[in-house]
Amino acid sequence: MAKNKNLIYIAVSIIAFLVLAFLYSTPVFTGKQLFQHDIVQYRGGAKELIDYRESFDKETYWSNSMFGGMPTYQMGSRFEGDIIKKVDSYLNILPRPVNYLFLLFAGFFLLGMVAVRNWKYALLGATFFGLSTYFYIIIAAGHNGKVNTIEYFAPLLAGILLVYIRKKYVIGFIVTTLFFGLQVAANHPQMTYYLFLGLGFLFISELVRAIKKKVPMKHFLISSGIIASALIIGVGMNSQRIMANSEYIKETVRGKQILTNDSHKAGNSGMDKASILNWSYGKLETLNLFIPRLMGGGSQQGFSDSFENKLRESFAAQTNDEDQIEQAVQSVESQIPPYWGDQPGTSGPAYQGAVVCFLALLGFFFAPKKYKYWILGATILTILLAWGSNFMPLSDFFIDYVPFYSKFRAPSSILVVVELLFPLIAIVGLYRFFNNETLQEDYKKKILTYVGGGTLGLTLILIIFGKTLLGFTNDNEKEIPNYILDVLIEDRFKLFRIDAFKALIYVGITATVLFFSLKQKINQNVALLIIGAVSLLDLWSVNRNYLNDDNYVDKIFAENPFQTEGSNYLVEKVGDNANLQSILASIPVNKTLETIAENDKKHYRIYNQVLGTTSETNTSYFKSSIGGYHAVKLRRYDDLLNEYISKPDSIKTPKILNLLNTKYMIFGNPGEPQVVPNPKANGNAWFVSDLKFVNTPNEEIKSIGEIDSKKTAVINVSDKSYFNNKPVQADSTAIINLTKYEANELEFKSQSKTPQLAVFSEIYYPHGWKVFVDEKEVPYIKADYLLRAVHVPAGNHNIKMIFEPQVIETGKWISLLCFGLFVVLSALGIFWMLKKKKENVLLEKTL
Repeated sequence: MAKNKNLIYIAVSIIAFLVLAFLYSTPVFTGKQLFQHDIVQYRGGAKELIDYRESFDKETYWSNSMFGGMPTYQMGSRFEGDIIKKVDSYLNILPRPVNYLFLLFAGFFLLGMVAVRNWKYALLGATFFGLSTYFYIIIAAGHNGKVNTIEYFAPLLAGILLVYIRKKYVIGFIVTTLFFGLQVAANHPQMTYYLFLGLGFLFISELVRAIKKKVPMKHFLISSGIIASALIIGVGMNSQRIMANSEYIKETVRGKQILTNDSHKAGNSGMDKASILNWSYGKLETLNLFIPRLMGGGSQQGFSDSFENKLRESFAAQTNDEDQIEQAVQSVESQIPPYWGDQPGTSGPAYQGAVVCFLALLGFFFAPKKYKYWILGATILTILLAWGSNFMPLSDFFIDYVPFYSKFRAPSSILVVVELLFPLIAIVGLYRFFNNETLQEDYKKKILTYVGGGTLGLTLILIIFGKTLLGFTNDNEKEIPNYILDVLIEDRFKLFRIDAFKALIYVGITATVLFFSLKQKINQNVALLIIGAVSLLDLWSVNRNYLNDDNYVDKIFAENPFQTEGSNYLVEKVGDNANLQSILASIPVNKTLETIAENDKKHYRIYNQVLGTTSETNTSYFKSSIGGYHAVKLRRYDDLLNEYISKPDSIKTPKILNLLNTKYMIFGNPGEPQVVPNPKANGNAWFVSDLKFVNTPNEEIKSIGEIDSKKTAVINVSDKSYFNNKPVQADSTAIINLTKYEANELEFKSQSKTPQLAVFSEIYYPHGWKVFVDEKEVPYIKADYLLRAVHVPAGNHNIKMIFEPQVIETGKWISLLCFGLFVVLSALGIFWMLKKKKENVLLEKTL
């Protein structure tokens, strides 16, 4: 009876998560969809991939839509043997973001049930975790892969705890394997990497417990073997994705450096330190976990309602010119954000909740040792790593010596580990506070008094003396006149003070409830209900600043953000929605791009300077682009951008644009784009008879800005042997033309009287591309730092290029094999469990 009752409560909790998720996302009831910046960019960059899929009912693993051309592994490509990804799609069947919110709640509920085996605390912890502000910020931004990965954090940890703590080997294996496989399938390795940095402390904790004979060493070894097997199979189920990405990453900005310059040395792995540490959390900024607008909140969040009037009054004391005052006010509001922290900018704070932080602090005193020490260690490490450039001894060590750490940027995002562990230690400690009889009441009162009093006292000190202690300005604002800076500081302090007072109230209520529960004035259920309600009010109200009804738009805008025709109806639908106004502003550029693409259907590239070459995919939506928007670009192309596009040169940059077959250039402004045809573009392919051999990559990239690329090709000396028995001779009548274009297959016809080197305006990638001359596969080399080139004998020839990466086929069979192994082992394990249970029942009957 008790078991059935418990199942009912669990079912009710699941329904509660659905209700919460839908209540937070009420616009989905009217058919509206989230408008997410990164997803808009994805739709543009992946347009060629999606069109190919719809046209041919198969996948292309190469697209020329962005940055000259790149594999689609990180652009939403699908893998044939990817069964685990299909499981993920079924779990995420609810409309976005209801799916994410529900799985965040439900996943932690499973973790809570494993940790404390009580649905009430699991439900409370689920709201603590599922309402973490950072998740709502990244959902609003469109970091879907990131939140998709994070939603499997808690159930994965639940599986590991089932094995190590609960000794449920079979169920633990199944849960760990399934959710690790799902997490890897979500395809955000950085989040998974950060999680396992934290979980390393759990492994160390269990090892220490085994050494101290708190648990049998045999159990530790068996558990570790089971977890290791689960992780290996979880990786194996994603072999296609992992193998393809592993091959790809080596050639990207996350792989080895090619050039040597002031910021890095050739051969060094990963990004340079400045790029890695660019988004480092400030030491003081860590208090954002407790007070959301300690640092002003988000860069675009806005000041208080009274800020503009006070600013206007300040300017009025300097001048009587109303127009000048108005311009000055608008200038300050547009250029100076409320955020004043160490990061270049932020969408919002990693707010965990005042109640959650307070309970987590208590948890470190009340939770059992098997939880609190490893959680404390993981928390300290991840906070220190989040500081990045503000704590260089540790950052230097991890970048230089810890494998793969240098592959990732924005160390502030490692705080997701804290956002998982704080709710966990909070509910484990709270459960023990209420239910463990070994904790003496005097000890509880003492800790509650010290931690509660310390938290409230520190908050009160910050409220009273915060302006002096914190400053509310940064070094970059030293040049701002005092009459402006004073208004800024005052308003930032006001925003902070509002949130600090709220924290004071929320913590005060929580501490009071706990105190009265000790006095038996409030029973446990009422106490949990009050704590849950206060935390829900706290987190819900803060989260609405970052993800709210304004983030939803009509389906037509969400699915087709690249509008090309304006109308009064469209203007009316857009209204004052800032997200949609950006769509309206881009209509003239989109129309221009559409017109170019419709009038000239050949294969070429467009250089769009109007929208920001490396920060838009509008161009990619209509035609192949010189630029794009993607964090994992090919290293050679990124080098080219840095050398010639990011800092344009009137002589050298046009040479590079010609090399990249840039047939059209767009200048001007978004409202009045100007199309400039480029008749000097090299075309899709050309013959060269002059070869310039250079010794280093630095010489290669320097030379391509100096040569006439239609006559000369720059070749690294490492490829000099390619020309043994392959002479190259001039022929002014030689021609080569593109005759067929698909994203992953190109065909050319050539005619020449002499042997030639054909250079193709196609990006060099050493894996998967095959080149055929008259149906016979031939080797190809890299020319002009980043293009493909092949030797073509005299005569008439058909040249074909096909992208068929072997890693996809190999990975498919490994993925299928591992998923099959998971199913078989799970079935055998369940059969063994049932058999053992049956034997135990029979044994009990005979006794």
